[in-house]
Amino acid sequence: MNSRDYIALDNRYGAHNYHPIPVVISKARGCKVWDPEGREYYDFLSAYSAVNQGHLHPHIVEAARAQLERVTLTSRAFHNDKMGPFLQKLCEYTGYEKALPMNTGVEAVETALKAARRWGVEKKGVENGKQSIICATGNFHGRTLTAVSMSNDPESFINYGPYVPGFIKVSFGDATAVRSALEKNTVAVLVEPIQGEAGVVVPPEGYLTELRKICSDAGILLIFDEIQTGFCRTGRRFAWHYESARPDIMCLGKALGGGIMPISAIVADHEVMDVFTPGTHGSTFGGNPLAGAVGVAAIEVLEQEHLEENAFRLGERFRQAIGTVESARIRLVRGKGLLNAVVFEEKFDAYPTCLALKEKGILAKQTHGNIVRFAPPLVISAEELEDALERIMSVLGNV
Repeated sequence: MNSRDYIALDNRYGAHNYHPIPVVISKARGCKVWDPEGREYYDFLSAYSAVNQGHLHPHIVEAARAQLERVTLTSRAFHNDKMGPFLQKLCEYTGYEKALPMNTGVEAVETALKAARRWGVEKKGVENGKQSIICATGNFHGRTLTAVSMSNDPESFINYGPYVPGFIKVSFGDATAVRSALEKNTVAVLVEPIQGEAGVVVPPEGYLTELRKICSDAGILLIFDEIQTGFCRTGRRFAWHYESARPDIMCLGKALGGGIMPISAIVADHEVMDVFTPGTHGSTFGGNPLAGAVGVAAIEVLEQEHLEENAFRLGERFRQAIGTVESARIRLVRGKGLLNAVVFEEKFDAYPTCLALKEKGILAKQTHGNIVRFAPPLVISAEELEDALERIMSVLGNV
């Protein structure tokens, strides 16, 4: 079948809950993908940062292949010989005492919220059912009912009521608003260090540090959702590393699976994580042996190839180059590391620009109408980036 046939099948049998760029990916390697007709493209989305290590990294593929021949699933009713080493590797890499493995990013968020609410009752003395959590407008924490209850994006939450209570929404980047929103039943503050789905919104310098101080002063938990920003994407292991703002809980996912499978987790120290006791939370697939093997290999690639350094250096080059494009419609280029966005004038529809980029061999995706994100795999070389930049700039210069 050709690309048109595959798209027709998707449209005929699939729910229309996405509006993808009309390209079919049938092969991938590193920072490039190919369609069934053999056309080559640079991947500048990286599956929303799930492919930081590049497509089909041989070290991760080999770990998965070897484990597939041994055991893949045991459930948490039994121990397996891969989960312990994986959790140790994750804790050592992140600098936390304990980890709780799940599968998808939104499960990590749900786990963090449950931990915070339970901690609020058992450690802070808040009456159960009264706990409140402060979150930020413009956030994207996933698609569950709890996650969309935190959202202020109508496309995410409309017609899904009744919504989950207990959330206070304040403007992203405004630490004063967070302090003003505190109440006696507040148990946590949850934000993305950089808002990805909102269009790579980078908060003011010092914002994360101030959130840490606010939470410490109030005796509440600070939670960072690093699902998109984590694992070297922003030029640091985690985006909060740009400031002195160590959170009490980190939500992790996407790149933890190395582009092979969904793996997520939260990490925290004993004082928080010990609120979970047998039967209070769990997952059949969380911490499965295949995930353990893949997760260790995914972290090893990040370490061995120094991908945070590559992301930082090439991200600087990307923003510098795109900043020279002359276009009356471009308002802003922003980002950190290799998580970047071009923001066009407010009512501009960026979808045709994404189609034009596709014709030049660049796959990128718009968000919020007038914004295009550019986030290639972190294994992209300087030479490949220059080739991609030439194509991107040729498109943006004609917008």
